[in-house]
Amino acid sequence: MKRLTAAFLLGTLPFVPLAGHAAALDDALTCKESAHQFVSGLIDQKLINAKPMRVESNSINAFWPASGQHLTAYGFNVFAIVGFQQDDPLFQTGSGKPIAHSAYGAVVVATQARVQAALDAAGNTAIVHHAGPLLTAIFCQRD
Repeated sequence: MKRLTAAFLLGTLPFVPLAGHAAALDDALTCKESAHQFVSGLIDQKLINAKPMRVESNSINAFWPASGQHLTAYGFNVFAIVGFQQDDPLFQTGSGKPIAHSAYGAVVVATQARVQAALDAAGNTAIVHHAGPLLTAIFCQRD
């Protein structure tokens, strides 16, 4: 997974929601659903904005949590939701080759080591990927 630009992420880090009701995404991040199911479910619940804030060249769409929403994954604050599903109008296509037929996840505020330890303890085999300083992606991918 290509990294989101560190400057972009660091510039927006102060806007990570820290107050309000927390919605835990642990069950949804066990990689048992499609990107469409994951992202559309969060949109339907009004937990994330329907329009992506950014689309990477590999077609990964990044969505902000909706105003006033606080999402968590394995105890970590969610910075952004990411996803893409080929031939799905919910997602925009980037300029390069798509990362996979279906991929989704959450970018959390934590080190890669802490996130990996939390997923290992829960028995989750999702991909853990360094996304930037103090940002780690929990990622599910289907080819």
